[in-house]
Amino acid sequence: MQKITITGNVGKDATLASTQAGKQVLSFNVGSQQGYGDRASTNWFRCSLWGDRGEKLKLYLLRGVKVTVSGDFETSEYEGKTQLNIRVSDVEFMSRAENKGSAAQNGANASGNYGDELDDDVPFATPFGAW
Repeated sequence: MQKITITGNVGKDATLASTQAGKQVLSFNVGSQQGYGDRASTNWFRCSLWGDRGEKLKLYLLRGVKVTVSGDFETSEYEGKTQLNIRVSDVEFMSRAENKGSAAQNGANASGNYGDELDDDVPFATPFGAW
């Protein structure tokens, strides 16, 4: 298995789905830029986060949020195009959504303190506080 770590921005709000076996999977895309100037380009990675963590992080993986994602990397083909896929094991938030929805969706209340909606089951911290 190949491991990969990328940093980029979430392309659109994450979506949560259930498999026929009843497992939860959170899907989101991350665009990671490479190069500079006229040679700049963006690689898009299709990310999947399985289990309870995906359900809890759905509110925070919103369009434009900068994240660092690590996990198992694989490629696949779809309609003749190569797809870059990551089965996510770790997420680190580098920013949060600005002025989108309620304070709870942004991860903080108006005073900047994190609310009770976050619990200790999410196993990582960010520069903005414990997640």
